[in-house]
Amino acid sequence: MRSDSRDHREAAESPERILARYMAERGLKSTRQRSLVLSTFFQAGGHLNVEELLARIREVDPKVSAATVYRTMKLLTESGIAHARHFGDGQTRFEIATDHHDHLICTECGTIVEFEDQRIEDLQLEVARRHGFTVTDHKMELYGKCSACAAKPRTA
Repeated sequence: MRSDSRDHREAAESPERILARYMAERGLKSTRQRSLVLSTFFQAGGHLNVEELLARIREVDPKVSAATVYRTMKLLTESGIAHARHFGDGQTRFEIATDHHDHLICTECGTIVEFEDQRIEDLQLEVARRHGFTVTDHKMELYGKCSACAAKPRTA
């Protein structure tokens, strides 16, 4: 299974250098606004949709358009700097590409918890092996209610 979306050479590079190299290879230019999108995305962390990211960016530069953010996030995803995730709420959320992890998603409040559990990873590989299947990648998303939402009294 893959532990990272980038090869080891790229993993040691900064996101700025990876993006600059990726854009240069495709004849795209580096702009101040793309740099702002990248830095804001990394500072924010978490699982942001474009609208949330755009709101943070506009605190710094109100002239940045939604189209610029969409296009830059597409570049970040294609270059392996970010992952696009779909957690069942109809929105694409982006996260920084890091080592493999899984997600718990609250269907009530939208909280997303990242977790790692080697026992689960080992079990998935064992199940695949028993079926003669070679796993190259996977994602696990568990949906339910977080402890705060589960503790709320049910309304009739």
